[in-house]
Amino acid sequence: MKKILLTLFTVLLIAPMQAQTSVTVSTAAANSEQVWYSLLNGEVDSAPLAEWDLAFEMVGFSSSIRVNTAKGLVVYETPTAIAQWDNLVTVDVDNWTRVENADTAWTVSALNHGNNLDDPQGFNVGWGNYNQATHVIAGTRIYAIMSPDSTWRKLRINSLANGVYDFTYANLDGTDSHDATLTKSGFTGKNFGYYSFASNSTLDREPLTVNWDLLFTKYTGFVPTAYPVSGVLQNKNVTALQVDGVPTADAEWFPGTFSTHMNIIGSDWKTYDMGQGVYTIAADRTYFVKDIPGNIWKVIFTGYGGSGNGNMTFTQEMVSTVGIGENVVQQGTLLVYPNPVSNGQAQVIVDIPASEGTVRVFNTTGQQMLEQHWSGLTGLSNRSLDVSALSKGVYVIRIEANHLNTTAKLVID
Repeated sequence: MKKILLTLFTVLLIAPMQAQTSVTVSTAAANSEQVWYSLLNGEVDSAPLAEWDLAFEMVGFSSSIRVNTAKGLVVYETPTAIAQWDNLVTVDVDNWTRVENADTAWTVSALNHGNNLDDPQGFNVGWGNYNQATHVIAGTRIYAIMSPDSTWRKLRINSLANGVYDFTYANLDGTDSHDATLTKSGFTGKNFGYYSFASNSTLDREPLTVNWDLLFTKYTGFVPTAYPVSGVLQNKNVTALQVDGVPTADAEWFPGTFSTHMNIIGSDWKTYDMGQGVYTIAADRTYFVKDIPGNIWKVIFTGYGGSGNGNMTFTQEMVSTVGIGENVVQQGTLLVYPNPVSNGQAQVIVDIPASEGTVRVFNTTGQQMLEQHWSGLTGLSNRSLDVSALSKGVYVIRIEANHLNTTAKLVID
């Protein structure tokens, strides 16, 4: 505890660690490029926005599958049962439900619509249901996707089993049908693996998760309805704070609360002035971003070149540095069921980008109560944890692997 308090005290008093630097990131004309950016190291990589259609989540029980609506795809959830695939041949948008990717969380996608993951016992991820016996997510829905040229495809996600997504897509009349797979192990350490309908192939286009903080891109935002916008989205495990109404030179991050919402920076740092025909930057608006290692940066936007060049200009300044030894990244999913546990045996669903890890259980005072080493973790794994020796109460369960850690609450009744 003394070490924690000392580290916190040091962070609060620390002077700026890096001089203010002006940066321009270009998403190119018509915002046609996506750019992954590290506040510490600058641009990491870029790739054409239009080259992908589906993005499959690599880590996370939600098994999010995002659709590239930013390139003009429109996706509908149909009421047709998955077994009636051949019967879905005509457009019927009046009886379909249009679905969108969330702009607040990477793990909430168009194909997650209708899930019950807010329920502690929920195992419906939207596009399919998780089977606790087989550890397979089996598809239950058919989707219809309209391309920008007004052509239609239908899509079903057949399953996610042993780390492999299996899916089928075809023209709405059933022609040009393709059975495809995407394997999680081919994208280890990344948020998503991608797929292109045009090339009928997977795409490895995203940097390692631990190497970037921000994505400069066009995406579908809600203003308040779904609308294409250009802006900046945060990586998983990167948090941010927006400070308004204070001159940027005077803005401070403490004692503000950093948010995990990926669109805290978003697109509203700029507005289009119809009279002048230019973009203006929000006055007295400052962002503080906690990067992947844990450093805190002050970010102030100063310009936007519009769709003509896609240039986004800002200043960045490190205002707090991470404490030595404190740069452990949380990445993955840990789910306990039933919760509370009443029979002494906790069932634990694990999805981490590692084949083995150390499981620890702590009480509310931080005392370690249990420790086990688990190996053979591949994709969604289900393990039993004997907690019969623990008293009734609230605990924290944590799995650690390859400098990553993931935690969950454990209640024993």
